[in-house]
Amino acid sequence: VNKFSLRMFGSHRAVEIERQRVKSAGTWIIHPYSDFRFYWDLIMLLLMVGNLIILPVGITFFKDENTPPWIVFNVLSDTFFLADLVLNFRTGIVVEDNTEIILDPHTIKMKYLKSWFLVDFISSIPVDYIFLIVDLETQVDSDVYKTARALRIVRFTKILSLLRLLRLSRLIRYIHQWEEIFHMTYDLASAVVRIFNLIGMMLLLCHWDGCLQFLVPMLQDFPEDCWVSKNHMVVSAQAGQYSHALFKAMSHMLCIGYGQQAPEGMTDVWLTMLSMIVGATCYAMFIGHATALIQSLDSSRRQYQEK
Repeated sequence: VNKFSLRMFGSHRAVEIERQRVKSAGTWIIHPYSDFRFYWDLIMLLLMVGNLIILPVGITFFKDENTPPWIVFNVLSDTFFLADLVLNFRTGIVVEDNTEIILDPHTIKMKYLKSWFLVDFISSIPVDYIFLIVDLETQVDSDVYKTARALRIVRFTKILSLLRLLRLSRLIRYIHQWEEIFHMTYDLASAVVRIFNLIGMMLLLCHWDGCLQFLVPMLQDFPEDCWVSKNHMVVSAQAGQYSHALFKAMSHMLCIGYGQQAPEGMTDVWLTMLSMIVGATCYAMFIGHATALIQSLDSSRRQYQEK
């Protein structure tokens, strides 16, 4: 029994009937409106955000990836993602119109296999377990280690975990909970949430773009015409490298310049064009959501005037 379940089912008796239905459905069936699933989703949401921020930095800028904190973070993340993959097979599915909750284990399994299983499976491959076993059992030479470092780009499959946020039922559930907490109307709450989500996505794209600006020259062993070599930053501190890469990416995405100098190499030219396209798209989406937010601030008066 919680605020969300009471709001969805209407009364304590209805919640109790739903609880009995969960018990009769099978062993270890998790209701999507239960407290456990809510807190688990919150933990997975924070863990996904942490992975999406930290992993690109680790892949691009970390010189030594065998430090204990980095290994612990990656192994812990892989463990949680694998556990989430298993729990999804035992969690009830909310039908899109919120009128029915599927609790049959066979139906849950088939629907999950046909929808998000492939994406979740790819994002949950324990790559760090494999690297950790290789590092512990064999002493690899420098060439093999460089190859393993390049293969660590496979960790970008974790970015596919972002698709989990696109589950409509889960997003609607978060919006309703925030609406209950802040006592806002649905139109205003949804508009504010969309604005904050969009701002967060734009900042995350800037972060990814900054890492990509440094990663591509690094994989090419820093050619002479790349921006890293021209700025003499090949052996600079990691903080300086990231700061300059982020400044270059944001300059492209905001279409206010090319950074410290215009791109010369073909790779820099294509990266600049990609950044500009992504930045222009985000800017157009931000204007659209901001317009919807302004219109929703006084939606009741506007609808009254129209009528």
